[in-house]
Amino acid sequence: MITKEEKLQILQLIKEQVVPAIGCTEPIAVALCVAKATELLGQKPEHIELRLSANILKNAMGVGIPGTGMVGLPIAIALGALIGRPELELEVLRDCNREAVEAGKAYIAEDRMHIALEENDPDKLFINVIVTADGHEAEARIKTHHTNFVLLRKDKEVRGGENSVCPEGNLAPSHPHTPASSNNAPSTFLTLRKVYDFATETDIDDLRFILEAKRLNEGAAEAGLRENYGHQLGKTMCSPLGRGIMGDSIFSKVLSVTSCACDARMAGAMVPVMSNSGSGNQGICATMPVVVFSKENHNTEEELIRALIISNLTAIYIKQSLGALSALCGCVVASTGSACGITYLMGGTYEQMCYSVKNMVANLTGMICDGAKPSCALKLTSGVSTAVMSAMLAMQHKYVSSVEGIIEDDVDRCIHNLTAIGSKGMDVTDRFVLDIMTHKKNK
Repeated sequence: MITKEEKLQILQLIKEQVVPAIGCTEPIAVALCVAKATELLGQKPEHIELRLSANILKNAMGVGIPGTGMVGLPIAIALGALIGRPELELEVLRDCNREAVEAGKAYIAEDRMHIALEENDPDKLFINVIVTADGHEAEARIKTHHTNFVLLRKDKEVRGGENSVCPEGNLAPSHPHTPASSNNAPSTFLTLRKVYDFATETDIDDLRFILEAKRLNEGAAEAGLRENYGHQLGKTMCSPLGRGIMGDSIFSKVLSVTSCACDARMAGAMVPVMSNSGSGNQGICATMPVVVFSKENHNTEEELIRALIISNLTAIYIKQSLGALSALCGCVVASTGSACGITYLMGGTYEQMCYSVKNMVANLTGMICDGAKPSCALKLTSGVSTAVMSAMLAMQHKYVSSVEGIIEDDVDRCIHNLTAIGSKGMDVTDRFVLDIMTHKKNK
């Protein structure tokens, strides 16, 4: 039985981790950090120095920046300095337009920025920005979470948030919007059982806010179907060729709609999506399969709401021990949430939800993250297809047992086996992937 206090904590956690975002969150977080440093400086920077963790670099190299028709960090940095609004957090580039893009291109051509790899700080999500102009200097630093400012400095004055001031050399307190999970939050007591109990026992009116994720991510899917974004995986599945091969089943609709949303986001469409744990793709993957399945399966709105909470909170729970960035593709986490949500929509019990998780962990563990890019739509589709199959098996009481591989009888131990492999076991893989990405011979 979940206590009233636990329910309030979990509600707060979901509302902090499920937030709107425009564009891939890694380059957008860099733009946010640049925008904040520029705000502190009080004028357009003459020069920008950036130190970024390897995972930030990896996820920012090949992804489209919304509203620009361009990929990669330079334009995100330039726009952060020129038109970024740090109060909007992950929607920091909301005001991007054609004039801003042209100004950004000119700013890049003036060779005002220098990007270096941060090799001393162990945090996989690390962004440090120093901007200078007219003899003044400002610095902003983000760590651990995409909007978590840990250092704000103007010249020799180190600031902690909007009004407080810390002695020089001290780290500022966390940003006011730091996710509760970074401060010994509810994540420390979450289990899959509590995820299920919270989603099924909480008053439905307290959960209705999750429908905003449906609205935003449906908008991204519609954009992906309407335009020719990325590899057009979603549109291809909706084409005569795709329909001829895959038919017009619930399964094909779940895959195509999810892919359309990812196609749009990764190509840099200027549309907001509802993210999960700092990732728009994870938000899409935790939301759209559940939304489409619910519609095709004729579930009630209440069932949809509870399934969306199950899916998103499961993803948050798994992500807490995995970390914001890792060598493990985030769609493994989010599609595991989808598998749980779809199992619930099928009429499944908590026990069957556990079966779904075990099937997912047995299948997808080890899928690498090689950066954010248009082909992420392929990985999301792989994860979502596995989610549907895992739920189908679970409803028949078929699941991978503890005599097989990394699966254990206890579902939470299965989850932590997954996250241990992704956060620790794949560290060498992470470095190897980045080395390949940064040493490719461009043809």
